[in-house]
Amino acid sequence: MANHKSAKKRARQTIVRTERNTVRKSATKNVVKAIRKAIEENDKATATGLLGKVQKFVARLSKHGVIKPNAAARTTSRLTKQVNSL
Repeated sequence: MANHKSAKKRARQTIVRTERNTVRKSATKNVVKAIRKAIEENDKATATGLLGKVQKFVARLSKHGVIKPNAAARTTSRLTKQVNSL
């Protein structure tokens, strides 16, 4: 348990950040799942529409340090390649 005032504040901040990051990750996973489903069903229109949204979500996660930049680039690249191959 934190003993100093600054350590207590850090503990509070960590709880808030963890919750925020969990929500962001979950939302991103849902969008990625939706685009993967569209790719499986060969629905190019839906997949193309969701691709921009996925890129936005993943870039935001990377920007805020929730995931690493290379992981974001890899995810975006792979999904883009799959959508373009439809």
